[in-house]
Amino acid sequence: MAPVIHIVMFQFKEDVSTETIKEMSDRMLGLKTNCIHATTKQPYILSSRGGTDMSIEGLTQGYTHAYVVEFASKEDRDYYVKEDPVHAAYVKDVVPLLIKPCIFDYHPGEFTHTKL
Repeated sequence: MAPVIHIVMFQFKEDVSTETIKEMSDRMLGLKTNCIHATTKQPYILSSRGGTDMSIEGLTQGYTHAYVVEFASKEDRDYYVKEDPVHAAYVKDVVPLLIKPCIFDYHPGEFTHTKL
């Protein structure tokens, strides 16, 4: 099985405090240990990292924060997105703080076009 890389980018609303952004970023990175698979009863996120934009190219389209989450399989990614209650609670809390999110998933090295 090929791993899945799940990229999440956020543009927070102007009135969201620095403290709240830090809390939400810490929670996002904490999903690695807090998301437990219902079947295996084990954490299933392989890695999670992120940071604030520091690009000099000016092409971020307003996104300020990015996170990269790695799953062992599409099935693990699907469980995370569709069923994981910890992830669902996070999404419920973070979405109202955002102007826009962007999510991009891929298999490393796979460049063939497939329809969803």
